[in-house]
Amino acid sequence: MVETLLLGQVLRFDADPFTQGTDAAHHDPRGALLLRDGRIAATGNADVLRAAHPGARVIDHGDGLILPGFIDAHAHYPQTAIIASWGKRLIDWLNSYTFPEEMRFSDPAYAAAIAARYFDLTLANGTTTVASYCTIHPESVDACFTEARRRGLRALAGKTCMDRNAPEGLRDSAQAAYDDSKALLEKWHGVDRLSYIITPRFSPTSTPGQLAALGALWAEHPDCLMQTHLSEQTDEITWVKSLFPQARDYLDTYEAHGLLGANGVYGHAIHLEPREIDRLQEVGAALVHCPTSNSFIGSGLFDMGLAGGNIRVGLATDTGGGSSFSMLRTMAAAYEIGQLRGHALHPAELIWLATEGSARALRIDSHVGRIALGMDADLVVLDLSSTPAIAQRAARADTIWEALFPTIMMGDDRAIAATYVAGTRR
Repeated sequence: MVETLLLGQVLRFDADPFTQGTDAAHHDPRGALLLRDGRIAATGNADVLRAAHPGARVIDHGDGLILPGFIDAHAHYPQTAIIASWGKRLIDWLNSYTFPEEMRFSDPAYAAAIAARYFDLTLANGTTTVASYCTIHPESVDACFTEARRRGLRALAGKTCMDRNAPEGLRDSAQAAYDDSKALLEKWHGVDRLSYIITPRFSPTSTPGQLAALGALWAEHPDCLMQTHLSEQTDEITWVKSLFPQARDYLDTYEAHGLLGANGVYGHAIHLEPREIDRLQEVGAALVHCPTSNSFIGSGLFDMGLAGGNIRVGLATDTGGGSSFSMLRTMAAAYEIGQLRGHALHPAELIWLATEGSARALRIDSHVGRIALGMDADLVVLDLSSTPAIAQRAARADTIWEALFPTIMMGDDRAIAATYVAGTRR
């Protein structure tokens, strides 16, 4: 049995900082993690653990800060190649960039190449778990899961279902959405570290019949997550109202078809009505904040005041509408949007959102997102002096939060000193 000791600064959370403040965090400036069989077997002081495990292989990261690996709770891996495309709002973005690119994923070789590129980029940025939308093509799901499995990653993904308001070649049907999703779920869900997510893109691209079919599938497999988009832009909401004139609001288009529940994950959720907030709280659903996307596509400002209550909130890049593969950049954008809403997010809250917060949103917090005994050893090590600008600011820090915040605000892939997936360095 091979044991590995990782040494460095260790930052872990015992509670939610949105409710407990910085008391939720524990920082050990010279800590250690004992890794065994891909999991965390012990945590504590470096000298104490070294003495207790003299035969362990030691990897000393010096002043590097050891955190749980970042968890991206909402992404579109098929949009990898079109990230940072200029100048469109949501509907135009879909028609001009997204749909033409997604047409290419009927080719298994192309889907496999983009999946490999995508995971190269996410791992380079310290992201160890991703929840992704695929395309309507089952081949796109196979490519995503095959590549994630090859790398030993935890990944969640699903076939994106659309049967209207999309080009021919990107539309299925209510029956095909049900049949394909069910077959893919049975093929992949629970294999190694993989989870299938039932995935209607959003109400404008699904008929009521398709939404109902996917609601029926979810009722048959309630342990699965269901992911979709909700209230991203005001013109989108107007469109939804015209397509579903009987609906009370946007959320009701899902609720009426069996697509509202505790395992529901709703991306964006910027322009919510009071009834929608109440229902999301009542059922214990999760929201995902996508700050770089919300600013890049001009969607609006998410209300982080929703975090810390009955609504679980995760954090995500939303690539490629989001403008970066980096969860550090995503945290920085979340801070900036919070400032615009008069809510200055603390570094503890930002790190928590990108780790345990996202894990809770995806219902995988019993496996990843925390540094604790028995958790999967998915970890990232941050260099808190990765550039001259960051280094000179961190040198003046009196607390771990002052040392960490410059990396959150100015860091990129150069700040990722190491990434571990199930205890193996990648």
